[in-house]
Amino acid sequence: MSTSEIKETKRIKMAILLFIIGLFISGITAFPIESELAFIVKNISLSAKMENWINKIYLAVSFTNSSYPFLAYGTDWLAFAHLLFAVLFIGPLINPVKNLWIIQFGMIACILIIPLAFIAGHIRNIPIFWRIIDSSFGVIGFIPLLYSYKRIKQLELHRYSDSNINSINTTNELQN
Repeated sequence: MSTSEIKETKRIKMAILLFIIGLFISGITAFPIESELAFIVKNISLSAKMENWINKIYLAVSFTNSSYPFLAYGTDWLAFAHLLFAVLFIGPLINPVKNLWIIQFGMIACILIIPLAFIAGHIRNIPIFWRIIDSSFGVIGFIPLLYSYKRIKQLELHRYSDSNINSINTTNELQN
């Protein structure tokens, strides 16, 4: 592997690692939702509209957790799914070219966040500003994946052209 390929592979791996960290943080922070909301309500000043929405969420989560704690189990599974997806991206972290399909899967998932946020958000009466925030996670996640995808394709093309050149050189040597 050439020096430029090594540098390129490091850049790709850094972008993938950034994505993995984002998924991991999203997963870990989904477990303690009630305590996180309590902290935000008590300590962070937001716009009136945002504060009203966060207060409403906090009251709903608090009431639900005290009256129906088993419903939080669904959020636990959501958190677990984020952690599993983070593990999934270890494949491209180890071998980006071989595991390009996982990057493609992630890009598709990031794109699908947007219609989910707007369709399900509408059905569940989620305010538009919150649906935009949720959609932004798909947009933000898409960026390192698109970067990785383009770089992996270039790396793949470079490796393919190098192997063809080596194949031609070997054939020429055998003919001489």
